[in-house]
Amino acid sequence: METSYKTQLKDIDTFVFDVDGVLTDGNILVTTEGELLRKMNMLDGFAIRTAVDAGYAVCIISGGKNEGVRKRLQNLGVTDIHLGVQFKEEALDEYMDIYEKKASNTLYMGDDLPDIPAMKRVGLPVCPQNAVAEVKAIARYVSHRSGGEGCVREVIEQVLKVRGDWPVHD
Repeated sequence: METSYKTQLKDIDTFVFDVDGVLTDGNILVTTEGELLRKMNMLDGFAIRTAVDAGYAVCIISGGKNEGVRKRLQNLGVTDIHLGVQFKEEALDEYMDIYEKKASNTLYMGDDLPDIPAMKRVGLPVCPQNAVAEVKAIARYVSHRSGGEGCVREVIEQVLKVRGDWPVHD
């Protein structure tokens, strides 16, 4: 019998997130000048900042190349931001090697097919409610929230609460 994902939460010290469909709702607004705009959730931002401030590693790996996304994440304290990545598993492996991170202590949240190889390399693969079926099939946990609607906050809060690092306790 497989154990609940909740038993792994106490071991997580590293968060890896995709952007489009995870930190955003996956929709892109296109301006008349051709600029691609994304919308991010403030609750997710608070949770990321809280995790960074508590000493957790946070890494972003995205196929998108939007520099506005980089600026937003840098403002939250994230320093490992990999944009324009074609093979996410390679970026993840490099990140984990550089910082000597263990797969068993890493949570990866993705929502679409390009995330699957990276998700298979970590101890706790998770996804938003609106992820594609193939991603849901390999996720140990499917959030009750969709991408861009607080799914990142949900998983960060669960981990930090279990580890005693969330600012308000139940």
